[in-house]
Amino acid sequence: MPGGVGEVSTALSALLRVDALTVSFDGFRAVDQLSLHIAPCELRVIIGPNGAGKTTLLDMICGKTRPSSGKVWFEGQDLTQLSEHEIVRAGVGRKFQTPSVYEDLTVFENFEISMPRGQGVLQSIFFRRSRAVIDEIEAVADTVFLCDHLEQKAGRLSHGQKQWLEIGMLLMQAPRLLLLDEPVAGMSPRERELTAELLNRIAQGKAVIVIEHDMDFVKRIARKVTVLHQGRLLSEGTVTEVQDDQRVIDVYLGH
Repeated sequence: MPGGVGEVSTALSALLRVDALTVSFDGFRAVDQLSLHIAPCELRVIIGPNGAGKTTLLDMICGKTRPSSGKVWFEGQDLTQLSEHEIVRAGVGRKFQTPSVYEDLTVFENFEISMPRGQGVLQSIFFRRSRAVIDEIEAVADTVFLCDHLEQKAGRLSHGQKQWLEIGMLLMQAPRLLLLDEPVAGMSPRERELTAELLNRIAQGKAVIVIEHDMDFVKRIARKVTVLHQGRLLSEGTVTEVQDDQRVIDVYLGH
């Protein structure tokens, strides 16, 4: 029954709950009364035409943009009341479209500098490269296919490898929710295959939200797809369900 026990149960068990989220820029509603729920260890893909509000949604979840109205609940905490740094500490990691790594540092140093070091100056000053730190970095490097590149300068990596490095830098912070904006843009076909494998593996232990335009890639990773159009929820379901939805064909897939 619509709005019944099942829907209420899903909302209560959600890791992330977006409730009637709205944001306007100079009178234009980029996101309009949008609601969705993300379960723990769910891999959700968000698609839609340019201007649908996809990136703006991620901006509001991570605190980069403040909503005009509505709430973002993460593990029962209202993220709209927190700063960007507080949201990161709460367990939300965000990767933007363009990889942002320290190109003059080695891959190892990029991972190392991403590790949480407490919130005080003393914790940072007395941070030491212990065996446990090295083991953790090597484990993450192996996860993101960079274990053979730890001593290489990040600036010498391929574009796809830089994308993996940034994902690994986020993993060093042990987030419970990852937000990824077009993670395979500019990658080779083989890198896309490996990234699909990577995201499916990551989602076994944390929730992942991916914005993507490449429908072949979406088919490889999507368990549930959310389609946005003009800032609103247009359709939601499996890849097959949204591909067969005439509304989605009319405003997005058909073009």
